[in-house]
Order: sequence, then C-alpha cells, then structure tokens
Amino acid sequence: MKVFNREVVADVLKQGIKQLPLQLSEEQVEKLLDYLALLNKWNSVYNLTSVRDPMEMVKLHLLDSLAAVPAFAGASNVLDVGAGGGLPGVVLAISRPDMKLSMIDTVHKKTAFLNQVKAELELGNVTVYTKKVQELEVKTKFDVITSRAFADLSDFVNWSGHLLAEGGQFIALKGTAPAEERERLPAPWKVQKLEPLAVPGLDAERHLVFIQADENAETV
Repeated sequence: MKVFNREVVADVLKQGIKQLPLQLSEEQVEKLLDYLALLNKWNSVYNLTSVRDPMEMVKLHLLDSLAAVPAFAGASNVLDVGAGGGLPGVVLAISRPDMKLSMIDTVHKKTAFLNQVKAELELGNVTVYTKKVQELEVKTKFDVITSRAFADLSDFVNWSGHLLAEGGQFIALKGTAPAEERERLPAPWKVQKLEPLAVPGLDAERHLVFIQADENAETV
C-alpha cells in the first residue's frame, strides 16, 4: 500500500477541481479525500482497483469521475451499475447530496466496501445492492443509469433497461467510444450524444455516451 499523503493529494485534487466547472464545498472536498483514503486502505486487501498510487487515484478515479458530474445536472435518482470501488457512484453522491444514488455490484467484498464508505462518510443519499443488475427490482425506476468501463454498451442497456424510467437516459463513462459498439445497440436504444471529457492532469481519451430510447425505432 502506497503512503497516503493527504496534504499532497488534497493539493492535486483542489487544483483539478478548479479546472472543472464544479462548485464543491470544503466539506465535500474533505469527503472525497476521506473516500480516497478508504479506497487506498481497503485496496491493499480487497483489490478494488489496479491503481495503487494515491496520486494516480486522484487523476484516474476522482477527477475522472468529477469531470462527468455536470452531465448529471438534471438527474434526481441514479443507478451506478458495476459500481466496483464506487466510481463514479460515490463521487456523484458526494458532489450531489440532493440526488439519490444507488450502486450495484455482484462482488460481496466490493459492496461491503461501499457500505463502509456510506457509513463512515454518512452518505444518507446512498443505497447499495449486492446482486446482478438483471435481477434487481425497484419500486421507483431511475431517471439515469450510469456505468464506468463496465461492459459493452449493448450488454449495459440489455441488462439494466428494465430499471430505466420512461424518458430516462443511460450515461456511460468510456475511454474510447468505438463506433461498432455504438452501432450494435439493440432497438429501441440509440446514442443521442457522444461527449469528449477533459480530465485535469490526464492525457487520455475519455468520453460520455448518452443513450436513450428512440421512439421511432421498431422493437423486435
């Protein structure tokens, strides 16, 4: 486990936030740092992420997820599929305390970590599920369903489409966004927008893929 130098990590995080169109309070920044400290601590035993260096975690995980936050401006009830170590779910929950945020993963050790984060950071807007998304049933469907490097887009919408409210949308966080993957989407789903993301301190391709039902599409 790499040493977590909170002061140095905080400086990189705050500099990155300044470059993003985000207004976060000091309390929110501290919670993001608390989350990163927990991720770094649990990662040595639970292997939550292949990234081991806290300085790299700031860029590759926190700032990468924070760059996507503005895309959720109109969302009130969000599901993060294949949440893993809580990206982007935990970051969204901290950044948008007014928003309900559910996270689902099949791996018990990952959801145990997410529940620990929820408890320690007192995230009252978070719900954690341990099961396959195909088997999840909820009383209130989600207006946005998101994932980060989770699966092929077709699998993503096929497995979780039953949970999306009418008029809702999928927002997938991807590195590259291969055209063939977008074109394979089953009816009625269609990519409405492909948005490149600029992540502070990260020289790598990042995209948001917005997917909605095409009302004119013929379903088989």
